[in-house]
Amino acid sequence: MELGLDAMAPGQRGRIATLVGSGPMARRLGDLGFVQGTGITCLYRSPAGDPTAYGIRGTVIALRKQDAARVRVRL
Repeated sequence: MELGLDAMAPGQRGRIATLVGSGPMARRLGDLGFVQGTGITCLYRSPAGDPTAYGIRGTVIALRKQDAARVRVRL
């Protein structure tokens, strides 16, 4: 099953399938390690629902919902 990173619930794990779109934000996500096949875990969603913290490659990265939606994840 494949979904947007923004749709993952805290505690869910998956692998990055692809990045949607191009431009500076897509490039920045790639630089941060959001590349195909990388394991990722949704760790925590703020009380307001935005941003959300994700564990990737031994690091915790918080993304806004609009940026997380660019990342497609395979569960």
